[in-house]
Amino acid sequence: MDSGDWESIAAELDATGGALLPRLLTKGEAAEIRSLYPADDMFRATIDMARYRFGEGEYRYLRQPYPEPVGALRRALYPRLLPIARDWWNKLGRPTPWPDSFDDWLDQCHAAGQTKSTAILLKYGPGDWNALHRDLYGDLVFPLQVVINLSEPGIDHTGGEFILVEQRPRAQSRGTATLLPHGHGFVFTTRERPVRSSRGWSAAPVRHGVSLVRSGERYTLGLIFHDAK
Repeated sequence: MDSGDWESIAAELDATGGALLPRLLTKGEAAEIRSLYPADDMFRATIDMARYRFGEGEYRYLRQPYPEPVGALRRALYPRLLPIARDWWNKLGRPTPWPDSFDDWLDQCHAAGQTKSTAILLKYGPGDWNALHRDLYGDLVFPLQVVINLSEPGIDHTGGEFILVEQRPRAQSRGTATLLPHGHGFVFTTRERPVRSSRGWSAAPVRHGVSLVRSGERYTLGLIFHDAK
């Protein structure tokens, strides 16, 4: 975590709504998390994306308490992302409900009825993809989230680029595609980002998804910093 240039990461987030993070997991850690996928007792729910017209593929919500290093990653990333979240909401003139303590923030979520786990493992095979969407889950939302590629691009899979599409005010939408390196994280906006406008700052809605996986299997870990109803 300390190896990241967090000023540059914040600047890239400000510019595009997403930024590549340094390697967060070793090859061994990524393989260990990936190996959890068949263990039914580790998950509270499994989602077939085709059934809900979310795309093609499958993902599973990890049960709490999370296995390490999943829990440690959430706790280590939250204080790094918190100043960016507060800066964004201040620009938009919105209250910033997120306390310094991650535990206190989760307590707020639970008091509001958002008690379900949101960390997910996603599995894509040839021809799978993820439709553009946003991970909100309730009224209390942390505006940034992180995805980590547990697979090796070009070896374990081809295709499967991470996609962000921003709806720009009075303009055509803008898309960006990023091929995530193995073990690296990518931080991106959960819902929207502030953009300069003639009236100061306005909110540009952003959705994310995954392009078609052409071959192999692509596993990722999704870290969301609020719990779900």
